[in-house]
Amino acid sequence: MILKANEENIKKASEIIKKGGLVAFPTETVYGLGANALNKDAVIKIFEIKERPLFDPLIVHIDDIKWLEKLTIEFSDIAKKLIEKFWPGPLTIVFRKSEIVPYITTGGLETVAIRMPKNEIALKLIRYSNVPIAAPSANKFGYLSPTNAQMVCEQFKDSIEIILDGGKTEFGIESTIVYIENEEAHILRIGAIEIEEIEKVLNKNVKISQKVKSPGQFKYHYSPITKLKTFKKLEEIKDEIKKYNKVVILTAKKEDINFEDVIYDYFSESGDYREIAKNLFEKLYFYDKIKADIIFAQLVEEKGIGRAIVDRLKKAENRHYGYQEQ
Repeated sequence: MILKANEENIKKASEIIKKGGLVAFPTETVYGLGANALNKDAVIKIFEIKERPLFDPLIVHIDDIKWLEKLTIEFSDIAKKLIEKFWPGPLTIVFRKSEIVPYITTGGLETVAIRMPKNEIALKLIRYSNVPIAAPSANKFGYLSPTNAQMVCEQFKDSIEIILDGGKTEFGIESTIVYIENEEAHILRIGAIEIEEIEKVLNKNVKISQKVKSPGQFKYHYSPITKLKTFKKLEEIKDEIKKYNKVVILTAKKEDINFEDVIYDYFSESGDYREIAKNLFEKLYFYDKIKADIIFAQLVEEKGIGRAIVDRLKKAENRHYGYQEQ
């Protein structure tokens, strides 16, 4: 059931969390499917409803940095710098977990991924629940992350008691995940915080790594059911589109295209990368529903948040075209 995210309904949702139930709610990145992170029986419901592998860890959301004292056993200087700059915000940091964090929440790992969202609805829900909330994206596993309440509702129908409607999310793409080891920062998932921003704060280069398991590390993910293929320039696909009857072409910015009998749209009129990221999943979701034969989606330059855009599109492509080096 979709409810407007007002004070009364946020409190209703918090009561569900307290009782071990599930609630969908907006963050600044995408909508999350939340449960009490410290309640094993509640967390298992997330995996069941999403059909998510039990070894895939969840992100724990907090409303106050004081929770770190209870949830973690290590706190490096690098983590402090990143928290001071980016929290609340779309940066997840992987810490060594304390005993109170159940292994179901961490995918069996000795580490826990934690972030403080920059969304007043999410923060109030955590505060009123008085527990940290484990919340992956509110979608079926491997499918497109939802950026509005309707996308959540259409995937889960009546399986979720309350879906708090906070409108369209600000970033439209998931958080960046960082793991710190030996005073070095490793990016486990490219996301809404740009690598360059992190390097500027730390005054050192960071590495992209998949050394430790974190959410979003599967080779295919964030994928529509419709076959998706990426391209850089329109001329690359001029012959291939003739193989299909119903074709969708999505370009990064508005273009004058000369192809006949195609459905055409763009992620951003101006080609602004932040706007592309914000619209990415929503556009793919919309065109997935029309049951085209194929969606052609244009890549952008791998700079700034463009890296995250390319990462999501390539992982969506991998579902249908096999695993590719990225």
